[in-house]
Amino acid sequence: MKERSLLFQIGPVWFDGTVILMTLLTCIIVFSIVFVCTRNLQMKPKGKQNFIEYVIDFVRGIASDQLPKNEVNNYHFLAFTLFFFILIANEIGLVTKIVTNHEVSLWKSPTADPIVTLSLAFMVIVLTNFLGVKKLGLKGYIKNSFLTPVSIILPIKLLEEFTNVISLGLRLYGNIFAGEVLLSLIVSMVNNLGWIALPLAIPLEMTWIGFSLFIGGIQAYVFVTLTMVFLSHKIEMEH
Repeated sequence: MKERSLLFQIGPVWFDGTVILMTLLTCIIVFSIVFVCTRNLQMKPKGKQNFIEYVIDFVRGIASDQLPKNEVNNYHFLAFTLFFFILIANEIGLVTKIVTNHEVSLWKSPTADPIVTLSLAFMVIVLTNFLGVKKLGLKGYIKNSFLTPVSIILPIKLLEEFTNVISLGLRLYGNIFAGEVLLSLIVSMVNNLGWIALPLAIPLEMTWIGFSLFIGGIQAYVFVTLTMVFLSHKIEMEH
């Protein structure tokens, strides 16, 4: 039987309760980690402060590689927030799995849902365009983003905004969803074959979890890198 999400209805609109709960849990985890790691900051960091500073420096490096040097300080915390949220959202569904007797999934990665990843991608594209208008003004933004180097490329530039949303969102979704599907298949093998499958299933499950955790980190890196690339195109004047 195919797994289903925990659905509920408010008026004529249906909501995916599993995705909502896991997204809220992801936000709580991100906030808790940052809150704990930034308590009692010291000039000579150690322990948990070292960890959070390493992550911030790592993400700042991503932003520095894509943005003009004078803009890095303005946007590196945006990159950090995106990276940390997507990283936790990717990994949270790989550490455990909760399914009811009625095949209702209560625990999964929010980014294993295409609506979530496409919404994230749409938010990023809208935000980069907004920041481009804020930085260059409406006239400068239109000229820089859609009419440079020649105005004839305007239709292609407009189409690119939509394809960026689709490619950015579906790339993230496909990688995380595939990881969860493979883990589910391994569990199903144990359910179908019984205890005799455990000697094969356990090392296979552990190996795939490790690989999926790695892929989840890579996808968070790729998403933030592309976000910074899109942002640089909007706020940096093309010549």
